[in-house]
Amino acid sequence: MNSVERVNTALRLGQPDRVPVLEFVIDEKVARAAVPGCKDVADCMDRLDMDGVGCGAFFRKVRENTDGSYVDEWGVTYRPGPEAVAHPVRGPLTGLVDAWAYTTPDPGAADRLGKLPELVERYRGKRAICFHHRAAFMWSAYLMGIDTILMNLLAEPEMVECVMDKVLECNMQIVRRAVRAGAEVIILGDDYAGNLGPLMSPAVFEQFILPRLAKMIDMIHEEGAFCIKHSDGNLYSLLEMIVSAGPDGINPIEPVAGMDLKTVKELVGQRVCITGNIDCAHLLPHGTADEVRQAVRQAIADAGPGGGFILTSSNSIHSSCDPQNFVAMVKACKEFGTYPLGARRLAAGRARRGGAGATPSSNNPPGNPGG
Repeated sequence: MNSVERVNTALRLGQPDRVPVLEFVIDEKVARAAVPGCKDVADCMDRLDMDGVGCGAFFRKVRENTDGSYVDEWGVTYRPGPEAVAHPVRGPLTGLVDAWAYTTPDPGAADRLGKLPELVERYRGKRAICFHHRAAFMWSAYLMGIDTILMNLLAEPEMVECVMDKVLECNMQIVRRAVRAGAEVIILGDDYAGNLGPLMSPAVFEQFILPRLAKMIDMIHEEGAFCIKHSDGNLYSLLEMIVSAGPDGINPIEPVAGMDLKTVKELVGQRVCITGNIDCAHLLPHGTADEVRQAVRQAIADAGPGGGFILTSSNSIHSSCDPQNFVAMVKACKEFGTYPLGARRLAAGRARRGGAGATPSSNNPPGNPGG
């Protein structure tokens, strides 16, 4: 199998020749340190023989401020930091009148798809082409502020629905363009939860967020692409609803938020591809390469049997990740992820522990699935 076939098989809940390994965001400095001489992040992925390459949409800066912040086409003010994704400071919408008058960026702008056309030209048929974008929630939160949108879901629902519908329509047009330009896997990056649980009640999620998510996913499938739904945080109380929206994969099953890969596989792994979840909060920045290797082996033992699993980090390869740990993660997936899994995993355990009764190790103690 090549990478495209491998990813497609996993997203269809099948068993490929080995567990695919993907990353949706890699810090450029980490990429260049991991693979000296690579010309960009996609080239790093290619040289490491990862199974996909990807990018997101491009939105221009329309104003740079004297304090170092800038305003983009959405009208949102950001303060740049060390990460690839800048931190939003404030949005332009304060009330219903603003919401009615608001106009989203032009989804048909010539440069809107960013590096996607170049990636398609370079890697079509060789690597799965991924495009990360959003549905309705997170850009609406940027436009209003996260605290404001969460309060207004109850206090001013008309404003929230007006904004989310405008955002969703814009984003659907962008994603439709991306699929028609060659994107094969769409990653929807709206976050719905923090480490302790969802940002909103399940009832509010079901009423306001779920229908718009399902609408985006339906369109992605109608256009012929796969969809992986990403959300950080503890999603257990939303998990069934998210899966009911029809994504092909769910990501990243974040361990620092108490999400356990094996548990999620048992709960929904017959309906959706599990993608995750090597810890990028502590392990990839501060662990050893051998600890990363063992975490990958455990993740494959937990979610790999039967297929329907893609290995990724628990969020992204951000600027604090050790480049060599990133490389160790990719290499370990190939070492332990070839199907059939059982014999290879047992042999690896015996070799490392020196006994026939060895079992895969875990970074987490018993009874503490999230770390």
